[in-house]
Amino acid sequence: MQYRDLSGYLKETFGCKVYKLSLVGCVSCPNRDGTVGTGGCIFCSESGAGEFAEKQAETVSEQIEKAKLRVANKLKNAEKVKYIAYFQSFTNTYAPIDYLRDIFYSAIENEEVAVLSIATRPDCLSEEVIELLNELNKIKPVWVELGLQTIHEKTAEFIRRGYSLDVYDDAVSRLHAVGVTVIAHMIIGLPGETEEMIFNTARHIGETADGIKIHCLYVQEGTDLAEIYRKGEITLPDMEEYIRLLGGCIERLPEKTVIHRMTGDGDKKTLIAPLWTANKRKVLNTIYAEFKRSDITQGRRH
Repeated sequence: MQYRDLSGYLKETFGCKVYKLSLVGCVSCPNRDGTVGTGGCIFCSESGAGEFAEKQAETVSEQIEKAKLRVANKLKNAEKVKYIAYFQSFTNTYAPIDYLRDIFYSAIENEEVAVLSIATRPDCLSEEVIELLNELNKIKPVWVELGLQTIHEKTAEFIRRGYSLDVYDDAVSRLHAVGVTVIAHMIIGLPGETEEMIFNTARHIGETADGIKIHCLYVQEGTDLAEIYRKGEITLPDMEEYIRLLGGCIERLPEKTVIHRMTGDGDKKTLIAPLWTANKRKVLNTIYAEFKRSDITQGRRH
């Protein structure tokens, strides 16, 4: 079978290389400030998944320029490039609408930015936020990333996600109604989940979202998950098992689904386990080799 990879999709859509710029919107999260919960999801670090984003103290425009410098060494022969302005850490629609309008327009008005990508929670998409996203999407493509992680309510309670599956489904429907692209995140290796449970999450994302991000559950210092791991209450997949489960997930996705991520890597300074995730290049090379052996290949879909 063939899968649709992000790099190929971007080249098809924009006709050039597109790089992601990780930005910080200086927002919080209702799962931290007491609105939904405190402490966040059990695996979430103090940076709110923004370990590789630019510093908060700078304006969005300044962050973009600094982030461009970080990827400059990847450019060859001054080729034509575009960028994805990616608001990554915490919940990037959890702020007053005027503030959101300001930071999103600051990003989307940059001529080199081709896509505005916003990571958020499905329970933080009010009607006025949807209206703003609709407005922005008429200027440049808007992607909204939702941290679903699992469709199983018992697991969702354990990781303290703080919302039910129907909230996710409703959010996807409302985003699609205004033409916004939806990317859902899922985690392989969540405690108590069987192989079939993992595959069912992938299948549901394929039925609802336009794209998917997949990675292994990893444990970082300073998270509640770290304490659970140290007590020996959870086990994590080794690389071979992860790749096998990843392949099973991809085989259950529609061919139109864009695979935005097949592995993730936490901050090496705080990573506790599994240590194999730290070598992202090795993991990806092993994934590609195994997929080739299993006849799972990158393909271009229109």
